[in-house]
Amino acid sequence: MLQRRLPTFAAALWWGSLTAVGFVVVPLLFANLPSPAMAGQMAARLFTAQTWVSTACALLLLLLSRSKSTGTLMQWAPTALVFIAGGLLLALLGEFAIAPRIVARENLKLWHSVGSGMYLLQWLCAGVTLWKLTPREAA
Repeated sequence: MLQRRLPTFAAALWWGSLTAVGFVVVPLLFANLPSPAMAGQMAARLFTAQTWVSTACALLLLLLSRSKSTGTLMQWAPTALVFIAGGLLLALLGEFAIAPRIVARENLKLWHSVGSGMYLLQWLCAGVTLWKLTPREAA
C-alpha cells in the first residue's frame, strides 16, 4: 500500500513546493522586503532549499520506480522516468551552474532569464510526473 501511494506524495510535494516557492513566496519577497538586494539574498536561500527538496523527491521517485518483489518497473514508471530525471537535472544545474552566476551578478539579466526558464521547465517536469502518477478516472 505504501509503495503504491508514496510516489504520488513525493510528486505532489515536489510540484507543490516548486509552485509555492517560485510563484508565491519569492514574488512576495520582492514585493515586501525593503530592497531588491535583501529579497534576492533570501530568494537565493529559498531556491537552494528547494533544490534539496526537489532532489530528495526525484531520488525517492527513482528508487520507488521498481517493484521490490519483482524488480520490474512500476506501471507509472516508463513514461514518468524521463520527466523525473529531467527535473532532477534541471534542479541540480540551476543550483550549481546558474545560481552562482546570479549571486555573483554576472550578466544578471541573461542568467536570471536562463534560471527562470529552467525553473519553469523543472516545474513542468514535476507536474507531468504528478499527472502520470495520479489515477485516471473510470469512464
